[in-house]
Amino acid sequence: MTRVQSSRLVQPAEWEPHAAVWSAWPSHGDLWLEDLEPARAEVASLFKAIADVRDGTPRGEALRILACGDEAVTSARAALAGTGAEVLPATFGDIWLRDTAPIFIREAGAIAGACFKFNGWGGKYVLDGDDAVAPFVAGRAGVKANVHDFVLEGGSIDVDGRGTALTTRQCLLNPNRNPHLTQRDLETRLRANLGIEKLIWLGDGLANDHTDGHIDNIARFIAPGVVACMEPSGRDDPNAQALRDIIDDLRMATDIDGHKFEVVTIPSPGRVEDGEGEVVPVSHMNFYIGNTTVVMPTYGTRYDDAAVMALSRLFPARKVTGLPAGHVITGGGSFHCITQQQPAEPGK
Repeated sequence: MTRVQSSRLVQPAEWEPHAAVWSAWPSHGDLWLEDLEPARAEVASLFKAIADVRDGTPRGEALRILACGDEAVTSARAALAGTGAEVLPATFGDIWLRDTAPIFIREAGAIAGACFKFNGWGGKYVLDGDDAVAPFVAGRAGVKANVHDFVLEGGSIDVDGRGTALTTRQCLLNPNRNPHLTQRDLETRLRANLGIEKLIWLGDGLANDHTDGHIDNIARFIAPGVVACMEPSGRDDPNAQALRDIIDDLRMATDIDGHKFEVVTIPSPGRVEDGEGEVVPVSHMNFYIGNTTVVMPTYGTRYDDAAVMALSRLFPARKVTGLPAGHVITGGGSFHCITQQQPAEPGK
């Protein structure tokens, strides 16, 4: 018998209906340098795919886009004309709302925002304004803000909406986040604050990932009981052993009811290097599941088409689109990293 979620709290699965998606417009030239305008073009394509405008009408979900400064607000409104996007002037450090915005939950029949501390991924990138994004978004969304006193980034967990979540030891147990909290402490807090009753602890994430192993780069729930991850691509895949370990660990894992997962794979992007020959932590798992579409980042490798085809088979009821993210990744993340879904009110 499948257990019914017993907690009065639940973080809905990403494939459940959304009222809106929250994201941000690349706004700071001193951060993005020559990648500013190309990154804007890439996120505009992402937002348009999520809005899914057909015959002049958005069919996907509402866009709530933060922009910092008059120039950025003007730029965003021009680029997103016709999508129905609401561009909101706001102060923030950068666009990574998966980690700085609230994690939306259902609490006692209503939507609320779980607002956690944010310390720039363990102190690596501490930018003015990022720690104020969560309460700002909760306020503009018109939901109750539940403020919590420990560090947690939305990209570090992935949930099935039924009480089971994926994470990595590399990130959640990293002493640069919550050195005073044990594994048991974190499990207790996530149960109380997000309704997560079982955490599946994987090991390490991607090479050179400054997030210290965010789960949304390596493994994702895509349906009840189904987990997607990547298989290595090419003999020189820099993450080959880590990806094989993830597949093995997921095949051994069970959900809150003791059921093993169906583990499905798509190709990784393989080896991608920057202009200095350093491995870039690119991932096809950093896709966003929208109401009508799934948008997967691509990086111009020979594995892109196969990855899009594989993901399309996993989402037969949604349009799966692969879009370039080579300039967005220069900022340190990709499509899932910059989005945070607001679930629809129960019954809507």
